[in-house]
Amino acid sequence: MKYEVRYKPSYSLLVVTLDPGESITAESGSMTYMQPAIDVKTQKREKSFWGSLSLALIGGQSFFVNEYTASGSSGEAGFSAAPLGDIDSLQVSPGRGFIIQKSAYIASQQGVDLDIKWEGFSKGLFGQGLFMIRVSGQGLLFINTFGAIDHHVLGPGEKLIVDNFHLVAFSDSCPYVVKKFGGLKETILGGEGLVTEITGPGEVYIQTKNIREMADWIWTIIEPRVQAKAR
Repeated sequence: MKYEVRYKPSYSLLVVTLDPGESITAESGSMTYMQPAIDVKTQKREKSFWGSLSLALIGGQSFFVNEYTASGSSGEAGFSAAPLGDIDSLQVSPGRGFIIQKSAYIASQQGVDLDIKWEGFSKGLFGQGLFMIRVSGQGLLFINTFGAIDHHVLGPGEKLIVDNFHLVAFSDSCPYVVKKFGGLKETILGGEGLVTEITGPGEVYIQTKNIREMADWIWTIIEPRVQAKAR
């Protein structure tokens, strides 16, 4: 599959060119345009209806994905998700899987499996409304971030502590611990909440901005107007 990421790093757009019979799966709502040679089929992400429904209700991510297939001739399609941010590709293979934040998923090749039923997701270990998906299989995985992508390669035993709202993905081979940031006072007043301590060897992908901070900033602007209209 031919692909390129245009307009990096702030307004990234994933553009794929599919040969006849070739397909790509993408998150529902991420398509920006496509050529007429491409057919679209909407399907459930999981074979189990209840597994799919739990992703929609608990994780906040749609439980439908769209499968784009070129029929008859080659076709092009573009995908984008985050308001302002970057897109990157990760090569998934046996022994090289990833754990990704659900909102980071934008698209993947047919051989990539998305598992939402693993322990870290089902028990909500990451907290704060964040849920993670375990990715395995074979093929390209495309992730999108809010802000730029900060990539870290950890050596054996090397540790990195990441705020959960900035955590995008990490190697599924990495041991990790989710914990509160500092004491109770720091957790409530520090604005960090929960963090994940990841131990190498492996890779960690971080986004430089998070949507919560943007929402808080927007609210400081519109709150006075809302209060004024309410009087």
